[in-house]
Amino acid sequence: MAIRADAAHAVARPRDTDPEMGAAASRQDPARARQRRLPDPRPLTEHGPAHVIAMCNQKGGVGKTTSTINLGAALTEFGRKVLLIDLDPQGALSVGLGVPAQTMDRTIYNALMERRTSLRDVRVHTDIPGLDLVPSNIDLSAAEVQLVSEVAREQTLLRVLADVRDEYDYILIDCQPSLGLLTVNALTAAQGVMIPLECEFFSLRGVALLVDTIDKVKERLNPQLEISGILATMYDPRTVHCKEVFSRVVEAFGDTVFQTVIQRTVRFPETTVAGQPITTWAPTSSGAAAYRDLAKEVIAL
Repeated sequence: MAIRADAAHAVARPRDTDPEMGAAASRQDPARARQRRLPDPRPLTEHGPAHVIAMCNQKGGVGKTTSTINLGAALTEFGRKVLLIDLDPQGALSVGLGVPAQTMDRTIYNALMERRTSLRDVRVHTDIPGLDLVPSNIDLSAAEVQLVSEVAREQTLLRVLADVRDEYDYILIDCQPSLGLLTVNALTAAQGVMIPLECEFFSLRGVALLVDTIDKVKERLNPQLEISGILATMYDPRTVHCKEVFSRVVEAFGDTVFQTVIQRTVRFPETTVAGQPITTWAPTSSGAAAYRDLAKEVIAL
């Protein structure tokens, strides 16, 4: 695995401020220094089977849902068919795409808990061509309790995905901010894990625990699981703190950190209200360009 637990502990452990590092970070933007031109992906002649990526971080508010929506939309611009799965009972992914999941009779909960219900029965088409969604609402909160008594409970989502995997190029799973049974299901079903990480010190503290969970799932349930990369979000190049945190993440994790960095912008809250990805709400914005670059990196993995 690209990230080792000892590296995660090293970056998460508080350290005294390094004056030289702080001075260097204030002089230049370490994120910009890593930027390289990314080639456009090759077009596809056929679709499937899907590469499954879990967007995972047990800390809330780090940009998991925003990244799931906008990465999915950016991938469709390069001709990929994408399925987004909302695995959070709060249903933020559904709301972010303008889907009224709270009033829907069938969601991901039904696909997980009812043998006769498949993902085809609960998925919905979005306004973005090539982008489908499996919505979620508060009903999903009961699944974590009900799955405890199920046989092979960690493989439930994996079994459900088998029906539609050949129809898509990518399946992105938006996990809830916890390391509970639903998140373990996502990690068991996925081939890769993307870790959105806010460029703020407290966001680093949970990385070691998350990496430890990923290692356990890889060892006991899903030998194919790998960390696709760490995505720096809410990056503000104007602050020394942000640049120092980013520099330490790169120091610990190296090339596992995506070169694409998602900067803070008022456009992202606007897209949530509009129920659209930033690639259609503000297609010429820096945020849209960043997620297109991220899509190129993901396709190149």
